[in-house]
Amino acid sequence: MTVRALWIISHEKGENVAIRFSRRFSTVEHRAKRLAGSSYVSVPEETTFLQLLLTELGLSDSNKPYVALRDDCLYRPRSPAMELRVDGHKKGVLWPVLAILHGPLILACLPLVDVSPEPRPPLASLLSVTQGLTLLAGLQTFLLGLGSKPDIEGLGSRLAALPSVLLQVCPLGTPLDVPLLGTTATPTVPISAGNQKQPAWKTGLHKGRAVVNVALVETVRSMQYGNRSRQDLWDVYGTLTCKCEVEGVLPNVTVTLSLPPNGSPLQDILVHPCVTSLDSSILTASSVDDCDGSAFSGPYKFPFSPPLESFKLCSYTSQVPVPPILGSYQLKAEENQLRVTVSLKLHESVKNNFEYCEAHLPFFNRHQMGVVEVKVNSGQVDVLKEKNLLVWALGQKFPKSREVTMEGKISFSGPAMGPSDPLCTGLTAYIKLYFKVPDTTLSGCSVDQHSVQIYSSTKQRITTSRELQSKEYFIWNSTGTAPVSSGQMMM
Repeated sequence: MTVRALWIISHEKGENVAIRFSRRFSTVEHRAKRLAGSSYVSVPEETTFLQLLLTELGLSDSNKPYVALRDDCLYRPRSPAMELRVDGHKKGVLWPVLAILHGPLILACLPLVDVSPEPRPPLASLLSVTQGLTLLAGLQTFLLGLGSKPDIEGLGSRLAALPSVLLQVCPLGTPLDVPLLGTTATPTVPISAGNQKQPAWKTGLHKGRAVVNVALVETVRSMQYGNRSRQDLWDVYGTLTCKCEVEGVLPNVTVTLSLPPNGSPLQDILVHPCVTSLDSSILTASSVDDCDGSAFSGPYKFPFSPPLESFKLCSYTSQVPVPPILGSYQLKAEENQLRVTVSLKLHESVKNNFEYCEAHLPFFNRHQMGVVEVKVNSGQVDVLKEKNLLVWALGQKFPKSREVTMEGKISFSGPAMGPSDPLCTGLTAYIKLYFKVPDTTLSGCSVDQHSVQIYSSTKQRITTSRELQSKEYFIWNSTGTAPVSSGQMMM
C-alpha cells in the first residue's frame, strides 16, 4: 500500500481553516499515472483540494445547506472513501479520499488504488483503504493523543516533528508495518537486537522495568422514543487499549478479558495485527448470529507482541438487555410557551457513581428564551438563552430512588431567533445525555490485573482501568415526531 498525498488541516467548526502540513510523493504519483492511463486525475493544488474537501464534509458554504455536487440524490457516497469531483459532476473524480475529523484537525490522505477504477471496486476488497485509515489513526494518536479530549498543548512541536516521523514510518509514501504511530519521532533506547530481527515498525527498544497499562472503555449509544409504535434502540461498543513497555525485540504479553457468569458473549471481535494467536471461536461470534448456550463466553485471551506506543488491542460489541439510563420526555405547547416534563431513571445494574452526567435540552426554530421556570429534584439547571439550551447538571450521583425529574414552563419571547435545525420543528425535540462512569462496563466485561501475563525477567508494574461513556445518547419527545435517522443521530 502506498500514499499519493497526505494533508493535515486545522479548523474550528469550518472557520480559520488552514493546511498545516502536506506531503506529496512523486514516485507514487508516477505509478498512479501509469496505472490509471487515460482516466488519471492528478492531485489538485492545495487551495482547490481544501475547498473540495470542506464542501464534501459539509464544513463550508454554511449559508448553502444544499450543494448539488454533494447532496444530489444521484450521488451515492460510500463512506469512508469520499470522492472529490475536480472538474465537474461526472469527470475528474479523485477517489478514494480518506479523512478523519478529531478535535481541531482534519487528517486526510489519498491512497493508491492499483486496480481498475471502472467499475468501482468494493471498498472491502481494497487493502489500501484499510491501511490508509490505519495510517491516519496513527497520525491522530501522534498529534492529539489517545484521550477523549484532544491534547492541544504541544501540537505545534509535534507538527514540526512530523517530517522526521514520516521518514521512519512512511518512507517514499509506503507505510511500514505499524498499526499506530507512537508519540515520539526518535528511538527510545537504541540497543542491539541480538539474534532476533528487529521489526521495521519498531524504532527503538525498551530497557528496564516492565510497565503495562490496560484501559477498557465501553461506549453506549441509544435512541429512545417513548412511543409504543417505535422501538427503542441501543448498542454497546468496547475498545481495549494497551501501552506496554517491555524488554526484548518481540516480547510476549497476554491480556485476558473476563465476563460475569450471566454476561452476554462478546461479538464482532476485531484484534490488532500484533496478536500472535487466537482461539478461532472468539472470532466467529457475530451480532447477526443467534445467541445460544453454545456461544463462546470467555475468558478471552489475547497473546501479543506489542509495539512501544499505545495501541488498540481489540474491539467488540455486546448485546445488553437495557440501556443504562431510561428516559421519558414530553413537551406540550401552551400559547407562546412549552410545558416540559422529564424523567430519567438509572438502571439498577449500573454503578451510581459518575465522573459527570449532564442532560442537554435544545429548542430549535424558535425565538430566544424568555421566562424559564423549571424545577428539578436533583442537580441544577443552567439556562443558556442565546443558545435556547437548558443544561441539566446531574452531578456524580442519582438520588437513592435512582430517578430524577424536571417539570416547568419555558416562554420564547426574545428579540431574535435562536438556533435552527431542519429536523427539529414544532414539538420534535430531544434530550442528549453526556455521562461517564468510572470503574464499570455495561457488559460487565473487565480485565483483572492478575490475569495480565508478562514474560520478562525484570520487575513488573501493571495497571488496569475500565469506564462506561455515552455517545449519541438521545431521548426524543414522545409527543413529537422523531425522525427515522439523520446524519448526526442515526444508529
